[in-house]
Amino acid sequence: QVQLVESGGGVVQAGGSLRLSCAASSDIFNINRMGWYRQAPGKERELVAGVTSGGTTNYADSVKGRFTISRDFAENTMYLQMNSLKPEDTATYYCNLVRTDFTNSWGQGTQVIVSS
Repeated sequence: QVQLVESGGGVVQAGGSLRLSCAASSDIFNINRMGWYRQAPGKERELVAGVTSGGTTNYADSVKGRFTISRDFAENTMYLQMNSLKPEDTATYYCNLVRTDFTNSWGQGTQVIVSS
């Protein structure tokens, strides 16, 4: 199973930016898809942004135009650039990777707190 380690979370004021990183223990090129999910207290985990092996991206309506998902294949790292952050973006953010054999891996999560 692939090991995933997230970083980059923290406390930021509304309107600010953060960049989350997800470092994988193996290559992220030969995969089915990768994505960022988040879970706020008392709420279900939801997809924030995803990318397929072919590079097709999709975003939750609530983050479109503000968040950007990207990958660095040389570094086996996926990123989530988050701009114009809102208090409702406060959550624990998780990295997810699904391999071509549909093995599913999750990171441990990184917390993002947006103050108003």
